[in-house]
Formats: sequence, structure tokens, C-alpha cells
Amino acid sequence: MNKLLLKLCLLLPIVAILSPLYVAWYYPKDEVHLDKAPINSSDQASLQRGAKYFVNYCLNCHSAQAMRYNRLTEIGLTEDEIKANLMFPAEKIGQTMQVGMKPADAKAWFGVAPPDLSVEERVRGADWLYTYLRGFYHDETRPSGWNNTLFPNVAMPHVLWELQGEQQLKITKTKGADGTETETRELTLVKQGTMTPGEYDTMVADLVNYLAFMAEPGKATRHNIGYMALLALFLLFLLAYALKKEFWKDVH
Repeated sequence: MNKLLLKLCLLLPIVAILSPLYVAWYYPKDEVHLDKAPINSSDQASLQRGAKYFVNYCLNCHSAQAMRYNRLTEIGLTEDEIKANLMFPAEKIGQTMQVGMKPADAKAWFGVAPPDLSVEERVRGADWLYTYLRGFYHDETRPSGWNNTLFPNVAMPHVLWELQGEQQLKITKTKGADGTETETRELTLVKQGTMTPGEYDTMVADLVNYLAFMAEPGKATRHNIGYMALLALFLLFLLAYALKKEFWKDVH
């Protein structure tokens, strides 16, 4: 029985490591290149800028019903700063981030109601959001006049176009020696906005950084508690091991 338990203990870590690899192999995903989002959850200045961009550009259509304004104090803002600069559609600091637009009106205007962004980063991932917000290009065939390389035929218009400017999609098709045709898709900035490309990328990184914080505001606290719990368990293990050695020191 003891040998069986030992084998199970040795086998479980191997199964835990190999299971995700098997799932990724058995259920392959579409090959989509995602740019790495340069976010930092400990950068409060970035989080504060991201909160400002979110309120000014996203909160007009997208709500965040799981996020309360008073939680912004966790990124270094005071309640007075929140009330003065970020609480345009709300009156009380404890209210959630909701929009005044009705879902039925939004569906009529955009074809689909804009999703709530409370946990969008946890669903999509920071890299996806960072790539998506930088992948809009002008497309006259779309009702909004905009399309996206990562999310083709997306209903959302490019609300940040004044900052980024106007991009065009260039598609190049080439044939290899074996006759197979490959397609290269490249975005080209044809009209610069109020920001340079570098400034726009930084702005998007700040916005995604805030979306990541909003999706899990207690993440840093949870991690700190986890580290303390692991430290306590390690100390308890040392005490238990020392006690075991003391009890069994005379047993051969």
C-alpha cells in the first residue's frame, strides 16, 4: 500500500505537466500571431493612465459592472482624484462602472451590444487585447469604416483612430517553388494621428495594463497571501521533520 501511494505521488506531477501539452496537441488552435503586451501590474503610473483612457474612450459604450470606482484607490488614486477626474457617469464612489446606453440601443446602432469589460483580459489575454487595439485599419466595405486584422469584420469602430491615425492593410501574395501560394498581411500607417506610433503603443499598453488590473483587482494581495502561506507551510515542514527525527532517533 505504501509503495502504491509513493508511485501515485511521483506520477501526479508528471500528469500535471503533460496534460496541458496533450490538450494543446489534440485540440490545436488557429495560428494567430499575438504581440507581447509590455504590461506591469506594479506600475501605478501606467495603471492610472490606463484608467483615464478607459473612462475617456471605453466607458462610453462598454460597462465594467464588476468594478467599483473606489477600488481605484488600490492603484494610488485618492477618492477626491477619482471623483474629480474619473466619475463622469456616476455619483457615488461605491458605484460600479456602468454606461447610460441601453443594450437594445447599442444593438440597434452597432449590430451587437458592446460586451462588459470587467473580466475581458482574463477571457482574451493581455497579448490579444494589445494586438487587437493596434490592428484596426480603414475598410470602406464595413459599416463603421473600420476592420481589424485580429478580429475580422468586427462591429466595433476604431474609437482610438484620432490618436493612432489611419492604417491600411496591404496583402501580398507570393508563390513558392512548389506552387503553393502564401499571403502576407501588413499594416501601413498612411495618416498619423495625434500620437506617434511609439506613443500610441505605450498608450495601448497602459490601457491593457488597467484592463488586466480591473479583471482581478485583488491579484497582488492574493499573491502576497499565497507567498506567506507557502512560507508558513515550509516552516511547518521543517518543524515536523525535526520532530520526526527526534521521535525516531533511537529506532534502527
